[in-house]
Amino acid sequence: MGGLGKTTLAQLVFNDVRVKKYFSFRAWAYVSEDFDAVGITKVILQADAGSVDVNDLNLLQLQLENQLKNKKFLLVLDDMWSENYDVRANLCKPFKAGLPGSKIIVTTRNEGVSSMVTTPGAAHSLGNLLRDGCLRIFVQHSLGRTDFVAHQYLSEIGEKIVDRCNGSPLAAKTLGGLLRDKYDPKDWEDVLNSKIWDLDEDKSGIMRALRVSYYYLPSHVKRCFAHCSLLPKGYEFDERQIVLLWMAEGLLQHKTDGMEMEELGRKSFQVLHSRSFFQRSKIDASRFLMHDLIHDLACWASGEICFSMESNWDGNNQGIFSRNLRHFSYLSSRFDGIKRFEGLHEVEHLRTFLALPLSTRKELYVTNNLVFHVIPRLRRLRAVSLCRYWIFELPDNIGELKLLRYLDFSHSAIEVLPQSVSSLYNLQTLIVEHCYRLKKLFPDIGNLVNLRHLKNSHSNLLEEMPLRIGQLTSLRTLAKFAVGKGNCSGLRELRSLALLQEKLTISGLENVNEVEDAKEVQLTGKEKLEALSLKWGDSTTSSDSSEVVEIQTQTRVLEMLKPHYGLKELKVQGYGGTKFPAWLGQSSFDNLVVLRFKNCNQCTSLPSVGHLPSLKNLFIKGMAKVNNVGLEFCGNYCSEPFPSLETLRFKDMQEWEEWISHAGTAGGDQEAAKGFPRLRELSILIVRTYHLLVLCDYNVGSTSKSGR
Repeated sequence: MGGLGKTTLAQLVFNDVRVKKYFSFRAWAYVSEDFDAVGITKVILQADAGSVDVNDLNLLQLQLENQLKNKKFLLVLDDMWSENYDVRANLCKPFKAGLPGSKIIVTTRNEGVSSMVTTPGAAHSLGNLLRDGCLRIFVQHSLGRTDFVAHQYLSEIGEKIVDRCNGSPLAAKTLGGLLRDKYDPKDWEDVLNSKIWDLDEDKSGIMRALRVSYYYLPSHVKRCFAHCSLLPKGYEFDERQIVLLWMAEGLLQHKTDGMEMEELGRKSFQVLHSRSFFQRSKIDASRFLMHDLIHDLACWASGEICFSMESNWDGNNQGIFSRNLRHFSYLSSRFDGIKRFEGLHEVEHLRTFLALPLSTRKELYVTNNLVFHVIPRLRRLRAVSLCRYWIFELPDNIGELKLLRYLDFSHSAIEVLPQSVSSLYNLQTLIVEHCYRLKKLFPDIGNLVNLRHLKNSHSNLLEEMPLRIGQLTSLRTLAKFAVGKGNCSGLRELRSLALLQEKLTISGLENVNEVEDAKEVQLTGKEKLEALSLKWGDSTTSSDSSEVVEIQTQTRVLEMLKPHYGLKELKVQGYGGTKFPAWLGQSSFDNLVVLRFKNCNQCTSLPSVGHLPSLKNLFIKGMAKVNNVGLEFCGNYCSEPFPSLETLRFKDMQEWEEWISHAGTAGGDQEAAKGFPRLRELSILIVRTYHLLVLCDYNVGSTSKSGR
């Protein structure tokens, strides 16, 4: 039975401190019904070796055998379904290389699997949870407590609800989440007396308790949850990605006091998370996934309008696409040929096409027939994602998909986007992240008046922005603004982008010739920005006089690029001025947590940042002309400099000779000790031309020191 806590119990064992000490190698692999020996082997390998690009099972098993040799290992194979002995035996061949005492934990709902993979007496069948345990889970998720002491008037109703959970921890958890922060007995009685309890269990085995939880979701959240049936079982997803897809599908049109779609999407996501429909990944806390039974519930809720194709589909698509199909997704494989998509172009009303790559795979390949023929025919598409496919170009007629709102070509080999993209007037989200060959966007980008999110980070060859980008006044996300030369969009185009939020990188600042352009940016007014990165490239000056002018210009430009006081992270790279502006160390930047300075090689002194009250991480690299770190670094005569700093790292400061951390006078070391009260890590790496001067890591908060 699902939802009894098999995976949770395995996680407790896997993460136990004593277990971590006992086994030198640990790995967790989600198996699921779609058994993929190559994928499972790669996941196990990556637990220790990082990214693995090989896709041949024999080669992978040789690598894994070498990895496990002479090691005591612990492997967890979570949610195994396959009873095929040969497949399982083939997967387990490399495991024999481990030392005696190595262990494999298998979780399964299939008794046939259990009898095949265990020795006599090694299987542990989980039964229903005892009533008291189920009650504790329910109370914890509904009231945030361990008992009803503070809410006795709810205890009788709560116990009756728990009795209907039949000992299922998942049911108790989801129903508890449904009643979170609800203290009116009427709300609890409504759940207890719901007619949904009287419905028969359907063929998917979805528990009545889960359907009750779904029934009480707000109507717009129900639609969002049903759409999540596109995510395969065990697939880990990002909150922002899901919210943007909900936006593209028009699922966030519910009017709530003028709330923006993104905010409504975040709140809908939080509702599903708080009610245990989504749970955080144990591997990556920034990502989420759904329990298998919750996924079954989403499929039940979506009916025939959503379909997610298995990654090992055999290519026979006859009859699998319903006439009512609106949303389609599939797990990308290494090579996706045309047979996989046969019949799809006949689905007249398809609105969503999502290729969902597993994060463990890098370059993937897809037939050009899909890109140039199948997708352009699907004129009702709202969302298209072909991320991680090694695609070199897009068809010119992609601009005919007039209803398109979401377009994702991240991690592709595209060099130039076609001009026709500028006619996608309904486009809300364009993602071209990690497109390392992308040189330019398309002209007339100003036509995309509905564009809200332009995600172009890590596209390092992108050296200019198209003209009229400043007309995109609806833009909330702009990862990178590259200041180009000549007739490209200048820095002042950023002035009208008043709604920018999250992170912004401004590169190519060496191309700014007029200080007034920097003043026009008005970063102080962009109060939703959390992180700002300012980057200058290599100097192109050829004479002493022009170099002086450039240094003066860069100094004034940085002065004009003062951000708002609520900024949390700032990076300055390649700055060519001789000193930093006074605003940089102002204590009014009381939210600033991270500061990074890189290759500011004309500066003769470090910035005065000791006053910053919330600064936790400070990284300084490549200050070639600094030979003395003096009192100005700590804020001159600040009584307690760097009150919150935890990590301080210096690197590649070739001329550094002396560090005065505090006014010595009569107080000496006693006075100096008042600074850096929370410092935990101090790292100094200085490489000189002919020898290594010093390399040390000093963990201030502990007794350990290391030096090389």
